[in-house]
Amino acid sequence: MKRQEYDRMFEAEDRHWWYAGMRAISLALLRPQLREPARILDAGCGTGRNLVALGAFGAAFGVDLAPEAIDYCRERGVRSVRGSVLALPFRADAFDLVTSFDVLYHRWVEDDRVAALELGRVLRPGGLLLVRVPALKLLWGAHDSAVHSRHRYGRQELAELLEQAGFEVLRTSYANFFLFPLLLLRRSLDRLLRRQGSDLAFLPAPFEALFRSLLGLEARLLGVVSLPVGASLFALARRRQLT
Repeated sequence: MKRQEYDRMFEAEDRHWWYAGMRAISLALLRPQLREPARILDAGCGTGRNLVALGAFGAAFGVDLAPEAIDYCRERGVRSVRGSVLALPFRADAFDLVTSFDVLYHRWVEDDRVAALELGRVLRPGGLLLVRVPALKLLWGAHDSAVHSRHRYGRQELAELLEQAGFEVLRTSYANFFLFPLLLLRRSLDRLLRRQGSDLAFLPAPFEALFRSLLGLEARLLGVVSLPVGASLFALARRRQLT
């Protein structure tokens, strides 16, 4: 991403409705699965806010290709190293949990199959993987270009990618379900009007609160059901045991 996107991310990650809501969904998916302290890797950790949250489950480490991201992680006081998800700088079987939030879709990840294999390599047999990617090609818009997107995924496509990399997929779900019609309209207008630039900006306070509460509701719903459509896609998987 461009330097200004990392600047915006660092400013927004604590309070922006999308970041806070996606963090709530991620924690809701992980909390029932983790019974004891874990050794955790966030692959493509960005500016490190998710590492703060993941620290509730154990010792959290991050890796990111961008030097700007590592600088911001240092400022946040979380542990990270520079490296690529295509060749992670960690030994095999090093982690109990690996997360990867909006990374596999990126242009820097030239082969998501190699990246998925790397995520599995550093995860112990039986360990958990939580992946989030942008969903559905029909939502492609100016934001995707601004953040150097390569691809948006469908549910079956992501499940097959992980299964072929040696994972048992436990569940998949879309997210940002309630706002999906609004996002679809926004992206359609982007294409029609040829708008440029990222979607990342703070909204007026009432909308921030409303959108954040809708994602909070989704986090609670995901304890019971998976959502059928949305702008993001989650997959929770387990690395298959060695035989």
